[in-house]
Amino acid sequence: MEITWLGHCCFRIRAKESTVVTDPCDKTTGYSLGRPTGDLVTVSIDDPAHNYVAGVAGDPRVIDGPGEFEIAGASVAGVTTYRDKEKTATSGRNVAYVIELEDLRICHLGGIGHVPTSDQVEEIGNVDILLVPVGGGDSLDASLAAETVSLLEPKLVIPMHFKTDIEKGQLDPIDRFLKEMGAKSSETHAKIAVTRSSLAEQTQVLILDYKR
Repeated sequence: MEITWLGHCCFRIRAKESTVVTDPCDKTTGYSLGRPTGDLVTVSIDDPAHNYVAGVAGDPRVIDGPGEFEIAGASVAGVTTYRDKEKTATSGRNVAYVIELEDLRICHLGGIGHVPTSDQVEEIGNVDILLVPVGGGDSLDASLAAETVSLLEPKLVIPMHFKTDIEKGQLDPIDRFLKEMGAKSSETHAKIAVTRSSLAEQTQVLILDYKR
């Protein structure tokens, strides 16, 4: 499986069965997707920064709500969460997705604004790879993101939704999250290839550079 960060909360997850694009963002975020091709698109929030489905080529199937789905060779479960720390619908609904591909469980938390409740943690279940917002704004900040990691106990953490040289949102830099996690390296990777056997026993943080 190959994972590429396209910017903001958008990733392309390319597996043998299919290619999934998460939370495609429009240019108001500062990023340009470049028309990635996907078989399946997940949308966590009804907002142009997360639901720019028109930016994905290939006539993909779209999932934009909670429930369980079997589409394009992928098993997907959508879990209802919220955008505010009070865990209410005041700031709107967010859907976290658990995507199963190539015997790996990837959890994309979208624009979640609160630490998941015990019921939500149970609903999410075991997580191999966690795609988590860390830069604050309307989503988790560094400390809340680190707390979320400790609850979900993934093998691999890939941060998203943080300040970069082109991000237009008022977000915190990645350094704050790395400090919270006690991570020693801020080295970035253009993309990552992951298999079950390549995952470490202890939780690791890996930073992807957005696709330029």
